[in-house]
Amino acid sequence: MTQSTPLKQSAMNPTRVESLAEDLSRVEPGFDAAGFVTAVVAQLPQLELKARISCVADALAAYLPDDVGATTSILVAALPPHDDATFTGSDFGLYTYAPYSDFIARYGCNGENLDSSLAALKQMTKHFTAEDALRYFLNAFPSETMKAVAEWSHDPDYHVRRLASEGTRPKLPWSPRITLPADAAIPILDELFSDNSRFVTQSVANHLNDISATDPELVLATLGRWRDSRNQGRKEMEFIVKQALRTLVKRGYPGAFAFLGLSIAPAIEVIELRLDPAAVAIGGGLGVDCTLRATSTTTERVLIDYVLTYPRPGSGQGEVVFKGTTVELAPGESRTVSRIQPVRSTSSRRLSPGAGRLQIQVNGRRIAEAAFELLPSR
Repeated sequence: MTQSTPLKQSAMNPTRVESLAEDLSRVEPGFDAAGFVTAVVAQLPQLELKARISCVADALAAYLPDDVGATTSILVAALPPHDDATFTGSDFGLYTYAPYSDFIARYGCNGENLDSSLAALKQMTKHFTAEDALRYFLNAFPSETMKAVAEWSHDPDYHVRRLASEGTRPKLPWSPRITLPADAAIPILDELFSDNSRFVTQSVANHLNDISATDPELVLATLGRWRDSRNQGRKEMEFIVKQALRTLVKRGYPGAFAFLGLSIAPAIEVIELRLDPAAVAIGGGLGVDCTLRATSTTTERVLIDYVLTYPRPGSGQGEVVFKGTTVELAPGESRTVSRIQPVRSTSSRRLSPGAGRLQIQVNGRRIAEAAFELLPSR
């Protein structure tokens, strides 16, 4: 089996460092490209991804002018050409340029350089998302930064518009937490939900999903306003709603199902739930066959999720909800839905051998369960 290259090595490696050095040399003739590359490459092997990015940023500070504003100008000038009309790269961008915004966050987040730093992030995010860096400014200079973010929400470049939503997310994964209220960016999202770029609307939906952890009613009210405005196409609005409510649906929040036009107490019963095999090794797949029947006098439309309860290393149990499928059942109709449910450990979910169970969740209500045995990985 061919092993994939770890992200830290593909994202920030000697080749990418050399590429940066070449770009910088073209705009700053006095730049010691060889010394810069040597200093960085010597440190990379023992560093993880974020540390690699910071290592390059520190080297930029060491090999470019002491004046942060001057270095910021050099970094912006060294960026390759970018034209949205012909852009063919990754929406997220190339990790090659991640150290640029990291430099701005750690060296340019101050009153003296505030305007030039924010202007630089606007340009840098077109080449690699500056969402991490922006959060330092939101914490240190919330009013000034949110004013810039509001302007970005109208920018012609969709990378910049996406930064306005993504950088202000309350729970942006793997990023610094921000001290703004969770609803601080609702006016920004009001501008962006009707965007014509999926890269932007995906971020808007994820932003609302973050807010749902603390204020689900605000999320429902906001989605209702947007849907009623008809400023977004029907299919894209359906996408935003589905993505924004995904955590509330998994949690079984009644208001989410009401918003989707679904019953919170559907007349559905499980007449058979079968797991095959009944014992599965960690990393394997659990076969699930579930037969449901509608007991109502009208057609029932239901969302089926799968709740996996598993033993954790040491003691205790963990739980995770997996998205299933949507089915419509006519009165008295029975139907079997089947899937192979992966049972594997992840960086945030560690499984241990022992007794587990799988529950069927229908429109947020758990109506059937079956036990299985989790075996050591092979």
